[in-house]
Amino acid sequence: MKLTKELRGLGKEELRSRKNELYTEILKMRTQAAAGTNPAGAGKLKLAKKNIARINTLVHESELKAEDIKVKNKSSSTKSKPEVKSK
Repeated sequence: MKLTKELRGLGKEELRSRKNELYTEILKMRTQAAAGTNPAGAGKLKLAKKNIARINTLVHESELKAEDIKVKNKSSSTKSKPEVKSK
């Protein structure tokens, strides 16, 4: 939970850079495993993957919010009152 709250406070570019760092970390861990050396921690790979998924979720949520705001603004500005016909 603490990490998610921290990630929500970051901007889009900061999230991208954090995600790139995590991908680099995963690459290093996979290279170590392929070379036969023990990675620093057995659970770090799984944790890094979960953190990438969290970041992707936050980015997607922000995109949906931005799209929703656009649609609401567009619909409110184009909405007009129906004309009442007099007899």
